[in-house]
Amino acid sequence: MKENQQIEFKQAWRDEYLQYLCGFANAQGGTLYIGIDDNGTICGIANARKLLENLPNQINQTMGLLAQVDLLSKDDKEYISIRVEAANQAISYKGKFYYRSGSTLQEMNGVALQQFLINKNGLSYELLPNPTATIEDIDRDTVEYFLYCAGKAGRITGDAGNSSTETILQHLNLLTRDNQLTNAAVLLFGKNPQQFYPTSHFRLGRFGKRPSDLLFQDQVEGNIFQMTNRVIQLLRSKYLKTPIHYEGMQRVEELEIPETALRELLYNAMIHRDYMGDETQMKVYDDHIWLWNAGELPQGYNTESLQREHRSILRNKTIASIFFQAGFIEHWGRGFDKVQAAFETNNIPFPQVENQFGGTSVYIQRETEAQETEEETTQKSTLKSTLKSTLKGTSKKIVDIVEGKPNVTIPQVAELLQMNVRGIAKHFQKLQQQGILRRIGPDKGGHWEVIE
Repeated sequence: MKENQQIEFKQAWRDEYLQYLCGFANAQGGTLYIGIDDNGTICGIANARKLLENLPNQINQTMGLLAQVDLLSKDDKEYISIRVEAANQAISYKGKFYYRSGSTLQEMNGVALQQFLINKNGLSYELLPNPTATIEDIDRDTVEYFLYCAGKAGRITGDAGNSSTETILQHLNLLTRDNQLTNAAVLLFGKNPQQFYPTSHFRLGRFGKRPSDLLFQDQVEGNIFQMTNRVIQLLRSKYLKTPIHYEGMQRVEELEIPETALRELLYNAMIHRDYMGDETQMKVYDDHIWLWNAGELPQGYNTESLQREHRSILRNKTIASIFFQAGFIEHWGRGFDKVQAAFETNNIPFPQVENQFGGTSVYIQRETEAQETEEETTQKSTLKSTLKSTLKGTSKKIVDIVEGKPNVTIPQVAELLQMNVRGIAKHFQKLQQQGILRRIGPDKGGHWEVIE
């Protein structure tokens, strides 16, 4: 017999060993043996019968546990076994909470303790009250946007907009019984959720080939109901390629990664995230995209199982319900089906999904310039020439300047062309909307690029 997650050996009894029983009760249950050394050799104890009499009451009085205490013997050596079952509520010893993990005893603190207490008490973090937030911290415009989306999806009645913000939140189960705002209410509809939840933002970064090669980054703040829209806007304007093609006379500019699939992955990150954990991150590299959110996949879920029919296990059921009512997601775990269909249509490998760094990571392959076919390169070159040939006047002069000097600023262009800055800025904005110019990086330190 060896020590493991449910067995611990001690040669003699000390009251501090009640910590081990506390740890067993908070984990999977276990047995503490008194009179056995670390090697599993029975050495016996002299006061075994006294312990047999005293320990049951001591354990019950200090922690409220009913322990099975037995007197055992081998080769005329007496020893004690103390068995406790896994408790259905959190157990503390002298105000501290312990947990048995592997063959070690850990004291729980901070986020780990908070999450443990929530789970043990059958609670959900999203439904816990926020003791300091008030109805004034809720953004009515975001609530109105939700009502618009939900009405458009046919999942809410049309007259809901006439109700007060408090009434709407009550119907959405976002208030406690004593009308306190829940964490979910503030995260979804708050004016500034980061005031209460400092890591509830979304961080975007553009890297070269390595993690040390950071080119530029953005931090998306605000409520999570509108966060996906803001992230998509940034991806479209700064981070991802938007190949252009024409359907008849209609100019179509789509993201290199299908937007429907990207939205599904971002919604998953919002819904399944552990909001007591670290910020959600997306790192865009030359050849791949890495998306990470705190909170691991349910046991048994991985890349392969997500491609098959599977049951959706929700970490935040209320947040998921709001996204469903708004028409953002569907039930029955269909999100990854939509991702798979969109990726297959665009010849992109299904993303690799796995537990990593205490959360869920999604690896999406990008098509690099080296992977483009000769035909695609020719098409891009032809399209670029066609677009440029249609330019006239100031727009053509701006593109010529940017091609020769990509780091040029709008005021510098205005000075070169002897025009006012506001007029030149409008030309730049129009060229961006037409898909001819793109801004790479921030206003300071970035550069312009003529889109190929």
